[in-house]
Amino acid sequence: MPDVTHTAAVLPAQDALRRSRLAFIARLLGKAMAAGHRLARKDRYDDFRLEWVHEAPFLVIPSVFNPKVPRTGEFLAAQIDPRLVHADSEVLDMGTGSGVGAVFAARYARRVVAVDINVAAVRCAGINARLNHLEHKIEVRHGDLFAPVPDQRFDLVLFNPPFLLGAPRDDRDRAWRSNDVAERFAAGLAGHLKPGACALVLLSTFGDSDAFLEAFRRHGFAIAVWAERRYVNEKLAVFRLTLPGERQAA
Repeated sequence: MPDVTHTAAVLPAQDALRRSRLAFIARLLGKAMAAGHRLARKDRYDDFRLEWVHEAPFLVIPSVFNPKVPRTGEFLAAQIDPRLVHADSEVLDMGTGSGVGAVFAARYARRVVAVDINVAAVRCAGINARLNHLEHKIEVRHGDLFAPVPDQRFDLVLFNPPFLLGAPRDDRDRAWRSNDVAERFAAGLAGHLKPGACALVLLSTFGDSDAFLEAFRRHGFAIAVWAERRYVNEKLAVFRLTLPGERQAA
């Protein structure tokens, strides 16, 4: 079983995904495992798949980020519960992909807006909202980061970002890779949070977590480690972001 830790305490964020010799070896092991999956035709990215995430069905179509295979979507979905989302909550699921975050948030929230830059992901998230009988609560929009939700504020923002640095090769790669998402997301987040609201952002030892954490600090966010999970080849951490003091109500 993976080692799972849940905490709302404010811990040193830079330590949550600290790189070490062991982490480096784990990353190499992860790449070898990924290559093995591809050779065994188990990468599951270029066909239609029905995945089950915490007993909920999700149809994943070509070019859309699979919430089950890389584990990140499934792990972030597991953090969505009544501690964060209540009956009157409005939630933004940024980079929704298959819609996994939106579906799990809609179980509790009054309204969820799901956004993705990939047209196929927008279509896929809409299908999964209907598949889980939550289409009356979920609105799916196409666009880049906060562009589809101008002047709207939310009680919770979810983001499983592209945490690898580099230019994406295609729509599927947009889920993994970007040159500037960390800075642009951090710069736009404050203007889309209601007073007392927060964001949950998932990062991995596979990615450039330092770029995200530094961007969050530059824009005045308090950072707490909400949940962590260790695998043989990877460590995931969900960070809770808040704006302390009067800035959040501005």
